[in-house]
Amino acid sequence: MFKNAGRVKRTIEEYFVLTVATLILVVGVYVFKFPNNFSFGGVTGIAVVLSAIMPTTPGNITFIINMALLVLGFIFLGKSFGIKTVYVSVLMSVGLSAAEKWFPMSAPLTSQPVLELIYAIVLPAASSAILFNVGASGGGTDIIAMILKKYTKLNIGGALFLVDLFIVLASCLVFDAQTGLFSLCGLLAKSLVVDNVIESINMCKYFTIICNDPEPICEFITRKLNRSATVYHAEGAYQHNDKAVILSVMKRSQAVELRNFIHENQPSAFIAITNSSEIIGKGFRGLN
Repeated sequence: MFKNAGRVKRTIEEYFVLTVATLILVVGVYVFKFPNNFSFGGVTGIAVVLSAIMPTTPGNITFIINMALLVLGFIFLGKSFGIKTVYVSVLMSVGLSAAEKWFPMSAPLTSQPVLELIYAIVLPAASSAILFNVGASGGGTDIIAMILKKYTKLNIGGALFLVDLFIVLASCLVFDAQTGLFSLCGLLAKSLVVDNVIESINMCKYFTIICNDPEPICEFITRKLNRSATVYHAEGAYQHNDKAVILSVMKRSQAVELRNFIHENQPSAFIAITNSSEIIGKGFRGLN
């Protein structure tokens, strides 16, 4: 019973995160991307270009394309498609259509296109990073990537980049060179922002502590921080005296507490702290 309650709680938390991340994506796309005709990135980029030559809005085009891609996903991927991706894709499509209906924008929010480009990059990229971190995606061209990965041996990343590049080039023809160049900058910066946000979200601190008395430190780690540690017995190279080496990994807030504790209680201890965003194991990713 308690196990099921914990599972339900985790599911609710996950979908809360998915909803918030999707709303951030909707704001970034609708408020900053659509009014400026920035056409980098997937389905919304296609929608910006097509809306200029078709009698409908970018939100409606995004909705139609996403629904069509969801159908293709169910046909070609079946159960492996992922309910989280379906949820995000539908919520984003409905959110954009609702925003166009309830909060129409006939012009950009400001008169500063560079400022708006920054927000058009950062908000969707941060949203994508959060979604990737909980095992979901924004749908759209990610669905095409999943299908191609399953049935072909193509370089998926390269293929999707070429598609996005083609969309950017099309924006130069449909709109003007300035819009195309802004879109190209957005395309090049987007992947960098996503990678940096993912690393920041997953950032942990890896401690290597060399000390004379490991017991107080290990007790603080296990009882106060609710983490674990590995202890090695070593020998100092200069004086050949006995030393203990403690290895432990924890979140950044916990790292501050441990560092302060060691500084106050064992000031002679040697501490090496390393940043790491790829920690896989119990208590972190993969084996929770």
